[in-house]
Amino acid sequence: MVADVTSHAFAGRLGGNQEFILDPKNLDNERALKRIPDASPFLSVRESFNLRGFLEPEAPLPVPSSTSGIYSTPTFLGPLVGGITNIIILTLFIYSLGPVSGGHLNPIITMSTFTARLTTFPRMVLYVTFQTLGAVIAGLLMRSTYGTRDFLVGGCSVDTSLIPTRDIFALEFMADFTLIFLAFGVGLDPRQKGTFGPALGPILVGLVLGVLSFGTAIVRTGYGGASMNPARCTGAYVGSWFPEYAWVVWIGPISASIIHGVVYWAIPPWKA
Repeated sequence: MVADVTSHAFAGRLGGNQEFILDPKNLDNERALKRIPDASPFLSVRESFNLRGFLEPEAPLPVPSSTSGIYSTPTFLGPLVGGITNIIILTLFIYSLGPVSGGHLNPIITMSTFTARLTTFPRMVLYVTFQTLGAVIAGLLMRSTYGTRDFLVGGCSVDTSLIPTRDIFALEFMADFTLIFLAFGVGLDPRQKGTFGPALGPILVGLVLGVLSFGTAIVRTGYGGASMNPARCTGAYVGSWFPEYAWVVWIGPISASIIHGVVYWAIPPWKA
């Protein structure tokens, strides 16, 4: 006899293209949707802020992870290797953690699924908290590994003598919005189930991050690339030093998530 597989319905599951959701019109799903509102898309305000999710054991916590690289200057080879590594690592992590946490390794994905009404407020808070905590632990481990605070992390370091803060924010916002827009297009769009499905979606999401990591790192002298993961950079800053532009790595993703949420509301992939 084959044992039942443990799987969690989650509208915000990255790479699933809405394959793993519950139909709210099916009365058999009513009880499950009361426990886990974001098992179905287009949450109401009441469902989004249902605080029961903080105590609900069936909304699994994400497994935190953090990737980083050390580049004292943004050269071609460093961003290229980093971009390729991101493609491979992120794809594998999404495949591995998709059934458990929806493949959320990055606060920007979690926040954007919340503004798109695919994730509840409690799940967002828990995910972002543990993503950031995992990154902070990674930053402290990096400090211990190198024996110094003087290290740089790709995507989190900028030479402010060459690039003003307003330009850093503009570059970060554009990269964040592009990441969200493309990740939703290939990993969270129900219309893509027949085209990509849950098998190809994670690869394409990894490809998006890899290309953006490489492209933004070589776009301007003194710029180590867009963060596109506020938790990762926060962890790096805890292990090293908090720069004056540290706020950008959070405000950029939050702003991009809100703007994308408005677009998703105005042009939804679902029939009314």
